[in-house]
This record gives sequence, C-alpha cells and structure tokens, in this order.
Amino acid sequence: MNPFSSGTRLRDMIRAIRACKTAAEERAVVRKECAAIRSSINENDHDYRHRNIAKLMFIHMLGYPTHFGQMECLKLIASAEFPEKRIGYLGLMLLLDERQEVLMLVTNSLKQDLNHANQYIVGLALCALGNICSAEMARDLAPEVERLLQFRDPNTRKKAALCAIRIIKKVPDLAENFINPAAALLKEKHHGVLITGVQLCTDLCKVSAEALEYCRKKCTGGLVRTLKDVANSPYAPEYDIAGITDPFLHIRLLRLLHVLGQGDADVSDLMNDILAQVATKTETNKNAGNAILYECVETIMSIEDNGGLRVLAINILGRFLSNRDNNIRYVALNMLMKAITVDTQAVQRHRATIVECVKDSDASIRKRALELVYLLVNESNVKPLTKELIEYLERSDQEFKGDLTAKICSIIAKFSPEKIWYIDQMLKVLSEAGNFVKDEVWHALIVVISNASDLHGYTVRALYRAFQTSAEQETLVRVAVWCIGEYGDLLVKNVGVLDIEDPITVTESDAVDVVEVAIKHHTSDLTTKAMSLIALLKLSSRFPSSSERIQDIIIQNRGSLVLELQQRSIEFNSVIEKHHNIRSALVERMPVLDEATFIGRRAGSTPATVSTSNGPSLNLPNGVTKPPAAPLVDLLDLSSDDAPAPSSSGADFLQDLLGVDLSPASKQPGISGTNQAPRTGTDVLLDLLSIETPPASPITDILSSSQVYKSPHASLEGLSSPSALSTRAATPAGAAPMMDLLDGFVPNSPISEDNGPVYPSIVAFESSSLRIMFNFSKARGNPQTTSIQATFTNLSPNVYTDFIFQAAVPKFLQLHLDPASSNTLPAGGNGSITQNLRVINSQHGKKSLVMRMRIAYKSNDEDILEEGQVSNFPRGL
Repeated sequence: MNPFSSGTRLRDMIRAIRACKTAAEERAVVRKECAAIRSSINENDHDYRHRNIAKLMFIHMLGYPTHFGQMECLKLIASAEFPEKRIGYLGLMLLLDERQEVLMLVTNSLKQDLNHANQYIVGLALCALGNICSAEMARDLAPEVERLLQFRDPNTRKKAALCAIRIIKKVPDLAENFINPAAALLKEKHHGVLITGVQLCTDLCKVSAEALEYCRKKCTGGLVRTLKDVANSPYAPEYDIAGITDPFLHIRLLRLLHVLGQGDADVSDLMNDILAQVATKTETNKNAGNAILYECVETIMSIEDNGGLRVLAINILGRFLSNRDNNIRYVALNMLMKAITVDTQAVQRHRATIVECVKDSDASIRKRALELVYLLVNESNVKPLTKELIEYLERSDQEFKGDLTAKICSIIAKFSPEKIWYIDQMLKVLSEAGNFVKDEVWHALIVVISNASDLHGYTVRALYRAFQTSAEQETLVRVAVWCIGEYGDLLVKNVGVLDIEDPITVTESDAVDVVEVAIKHHTSDLTTKAMSLIALLKLSSRFPSSSERIQDIIIQNRGSLVLELQQRSIEFNSVIEKHHNIRSALVERMPVLDEATFIGRRAGSTPATVSTSNGPSLNLPNGVTKPPAAPLVDLLDLSSDDAPAPSSSGADFLQDLLGVDLSPASKQPGISGTNQAPRTGTDVLLDLLSIETPPASPITDILSSSQVYKSPHASLEGLSSPSALSTRAATPAGAAPMMDLLDGFVPNSPISEDNGPVYPSIVAFESSSLRIMFNFSKARGNPQTTSIQATFTNLSPNVYTDFIFQAAVPKFLQLHLDPASSNTLPAGGNGSITQNLRVINSQHGKKSLVMRMRIAYKSNDEDILEEGQVSNFPRGL
C-alpha cells in the first residue's frame, strides 16, 4: 500500500512524522499526506473520509493549514452513523471556530441532532455547540438547549447546562429563558448536574438583575441546605478528595452564595451559620481544604456586615501566612489588602506575621507584603514598624532595596510624629540605601531640616557622623554637604547639644575636609560637586581662618572640563578675593522653606503631612496628579507669550511669584541633577537660582538682595530675566554702588523725568497695617517704558524693620527695581519708604500691565509676609 494514500492509517502517519529528523523532512511528509487527502476529497471517497479528518486534526495540532478539510467535517456530521458523527463533531470543534462563515451551514445539522432520539448523538451536538456557539447559533438553538435542561439523562442535562452558559455569555438577552430551568437544577442529587446548575445560576445572576432577584428569593435557602449536606456528608469514594467530599462543589456553592449575599443583608443573614461552620470545620492539611477556606473567606468578606465572621475570616488568612506554600501565602496577602478596608483592627493583629513576609525569599511575596505593611501603618505603630523595616533594609537584597526604601521614606514622611524622629529615621535610610533615595525625598528632608531651627546643630552633627561611615551614599553626601555649608559654624561650636547625643569635637579643618572629600570623590556626580562648591563658598565666610584653604580647593576646579563647575569656581573665587564687603550677605543662611514653597514640587505628587511637635505640620508630596493651573496663571499670562508653556500648579506659589518658565524643556544654566537632566518646573530646591540671565541684566540683581530663596547648589546667576523675580534689599539711600562678580560696577537706573503723559496715581495695595501707592510717568518717545514710584506707608502703631519689597510680572514684561530709600518704616504714617521701578511692556497697546507683589518685614521681632496683586493700572501703560 502507498504509505501516503488515503487508506493510510493515522498511526502510520504519526509514526512517519515522528521518524523525521529535521523540520524539512516533517514538512515534506505533511505535504505529501495533505496532497493525498486532497485527492481523496476530490474523488469524494466515502470510505476513508473519517480517517482523513482524523489525520487533518493531527496535522492541525502540528500547526499546518487544514482549511481545505472543513467541508468534510460537515459531511461527516450529516452522516447517520454515530462513529462518523463523532469524528465529524470533533473535527468541527478543532478545525473551526465561531468566526468561520462555513459554520452557518452546520446550524441545521445541530438542530436535528439536538432533537435526535439517541442521547449520545444529542450529547455530541451539545458538546460541539458549547465550544463553537456564535451569537446567531445561540439565538437559533436556545429553545432546544432549554428543553434539554429537563432531559431524563443526567449527563445530557449536565452538558445542556454547560451549553446554556455559553449561550447566555454570547447573548445575555436570552438569560430570562433559562431562569426557571436553572433553578430546578439546584435540587439535583447528581453532583455533576448540580455543579453545572450552580455555575449556570452564578452566570445568570451576573448578567441578569431579574435572575439575581429570583435566586435570592427562591434559591438561597436550598443552597444553604445543599452546602450543609455536602459539608456534613459521610465518606463517599466517588467524590472524596483528601478526605473532603467534592471540594469543587463546595467552591461553586460558595461562589454562588458570594454573588447572592453581596448587597443584601437578609440573604447574608441566612448564610452566616453555614459559612461559620465551613470556616471552622474544614481541614487545612491538604490543598483541597485550603481552597475551600479561601473561597469561604472571599464570600464572608463580600457579603453584608457581620463583624464576628469577618474576624474569623481574617484569622484564617493569618494562618495562611504561616503556610509553607508560597501560593497560599501570596493569595492570603492579596485578600488581606482587600480586608484592611473593611476591618483594619483585625488585620493589625497579624502585623508581626505580615512583616516577616517582607523578609521572604520569594520576590512577589516580599513586594505584596510590603504594600500591605504600608497600608497598616498609622500614628500609633509607625515607630516599631519603621524600626523593623529599617533593620531589614540593612540586610535586604540589592534588587529589593529600591522598593523597600521608597516605602520606608513614604511611611516616615506621612506619619512622622516629630521632626527629630523624622530626621533620625531619614538619616538611617540615607546611610543604608542613600543611592536608592529619589530626589524629591532628600529635597523634602532639607525642607524639614530648614524648618527645625532648634535642631540645626543636632542635625549637622548627626550628618557629620553618618558621613564618616557612609561616604559612598551619594544622597547622604549631598544632604551632609548642604547642612555643613549652612550650619558649619554650629557644628564647630557644638551649638544646641541634646541629651541623647554623644560628645563630639569638630574643628573647622574637619568640616572643610568633609566637603573636600565630597568634591574630589571619584563617584561624586555633577550635582554633588556643585553643591560642594557652594558649601565651600559659604564656609569661607563662616570660617575666616580657613578661607585660604577653601580658596585653593575652589581654584582647583577652574580648569574643569565641565563648564558648570568651571564657571562656579571662577565666580566663587572672585567673590572670595574681591568682594569681602558683600560676601557675608551673599552667603547668609537660607531662609525657611515654607509649605507654600515646597508643595506641588513635582508633577504627580500629593501632600502627605509630616506632623511635628515643634511647629505646624509640613506637607510633603506623595503620589497623585498635580492640581490644575490657578486663575492667577491666566491673569498674569505666565504660560503664554507667543508660545505655549506648561501650566503651573496653583499651589506652587513660588513659581507664580517668579513667573518663570520652568518646564522640562527649558534650557537653563546651572545644575539640574546628574548629567544636566531636564528640570521639572517645581524642583525649587534645585532650580530656584539657576535661571537664565539675559545679556542686558547685571549679575548684581541677586547680590543686592539680602533675603531671597537660595538653592542648595544653585549657580549665582541673576534673577532679572523678563519673567524672573526682581528684588532689591532695602538699603539706606545714598549707599555706595555695588560691584558685580566680575569686578564691575552697576549704575543705578534713574527714573526718567522727561515731560511725558500724566497718569493718575493708584492704591496698589492696602491692608489694616500697610498701604502702597504707585505714581506713574513715561519718557517722551518711549511709550513701552513706564517709570513707577512706589510709596510705602505704615498704618500700624509698630515700627517695621527689615522691610523688603518683591514683585513679579508675566513674560511679556521686564521689571527693574532700584534700592529702596530705607529698610525701616516708621509707625502711624509718620514717614514712608519710596522705591523706584521701571517696567518695559513688549506688547504695549495689546496687553496691560499686571504685577504680583510680596512684602516682608518684622514687627515686634515677628516675621510678617503680605502678598497682593495689582491689575488696576491706568489705561495706556
């Protein structure tokens, strides 16, 4: 016999394919076999049709095309013989699916077979329909399937129920036709029929509200009795698995009760007793028992409130956490994350076990347990939980340190009870995993440190100690360098020593050594080196005896290949050599960064409160979308000036005040993290002073201010760009002109007094304690430039000292301020301060002037800050 003729048996073809040594040989065998099958199909060979289909099914499973044999399946289905029908239906299910158009031809054959007198042929048709049923076939054959749900043979009823599940999934509108037959199946004694009936009712309740209501009223009691009978039934060999009677039926019944009890208190009450019985009596030695318990817990957590049952369910999950099986522990952690929203106190009892899961060898369990621990933290347990997590951080795997560090930092920021604890814990994290700490975290730490004025000495000493042992942690080095630059004198003088501290002696040389190590370390990046240079400049003023050594260290970077470091080195060296008179004012301590400055620093962050015992709570970002732009942005036109710009946060007042475009695409000099990565508009700590200076703006704009926000590693560039904050320190009239960093002098810009148009004066700002008047003048022939004389009057009985006026304007305006006539404002209106401003409107005639103001002063040794906005400028300005 020809080995590839239509008469070849299936086993011979399989043997020939398995004998092939290469894929090419296999393809050759399959091609020859397919050619023989095509020939047989063309000859309409009845005798070997079933054998050809069997071989095609095997070829199909190997991945070769077999579409040419689809019509042969339909011919076999139409045959009167059971063996041919069986192979035809098998081929139909394997070679075709519901998307094949040829399937429309088989609907009539299916209908005939569903009404056949032979129950086995009916079973074949139901099996095929349940596998390949399309929406059109479901509508045509639903009545036959509904009728077969009451067929005398249990196997047929079981297959009809499975087929009905497929039909209602394809056409949910047909669900109402199956409600009564499905409910009747719940009374079956045959487990096979019962389990399919329960599944059919479950799917009906999910797609039909009518079916759900019907089952709640008519079926709940029967289901509870059935579950009780199954749970208490004696040993039955045909259903027994690991000593439990039919766990599959257990689980299906529990899932249906889950659907019925959800949202209905009365139905939930009916099933409370049986759920408690299943939860307490089910054996946990085998996996079958654990599966039933898990499903029981899921049902208890989903039905209406019953406190005792939920505590029992959570205790079961706690036992699961001690199981040796990783899968059981993982699903228990998943369920506990849902349960914590329902009964946090019950979950808290298993806190120790959950923390142990964080130390598990399985990575998925570690991550899930860490997420659960984060949800468990509150004000009462934050200290012990943080202590355990930090202890584990010391010995955790490198790949897990990143996730663990992020969660610990978030916990500390969100639930810190006091500033000193916050600082201590963050220093521990920085010492152990500083390289995994994100930028916004150490920025937040600097904000907290700057607010804790009574802890400055303690903090800088703690950072000095930490640096000695963890100098390889880049983030720790940055914070330490920043603090030593700001509070190095407190470190040397041992100011503010607490009882909990060990005594330490640090000389000026030791403090400078730390910064020198940071700037010369081979792993230090651009950000760290830039911050170190700024720290050295500040220490040159704080440590006059070490000024020469500091200058030598700065000079070493004059030849740096990195332009940023080279520029800073040259500028700072010039400050040390030539500007002794302004250096102390230039490098004074950074003002406290308040909440309004720091909130909304980074897109996609939300405030997370750090409670403190030393002052008001501090809002730190923790992971939601940035608020929409405030109306102030539209008013000042900060985001539009012939080119679109990203909207700024309404909460980010500092950005509103500055009016600068701090989008990631901004190309600004200065440090922006490692490798000059683009900055976000709210990285205040990094970007505040790194603002592009137009060629016409002298660098001394910043030098003439004694109180502006300073960046930890900002370059000393001017803030007098068209959209930048213009500020002058209030200095006495007639003060000597101030030199710029390159040894030049900046002449005061006189207000033009040429006879030009006359404009009425306005009250720019008025409160119960302060009034600001604006007088306007314009030079003839220069309509774009407006000269403004601001007059400040103190309406209160107290004298104001350290008076500072700041203003911001949109991009289309340029603002220049001259020094104020004085920094002391007499009380009761007996005298005033004047200050001259010059505004250049690049869109004169199209847009009017608008200005944002901030006034800072001291009254009775109390710092006061007032803010306002001027939009009522006279027309024509």
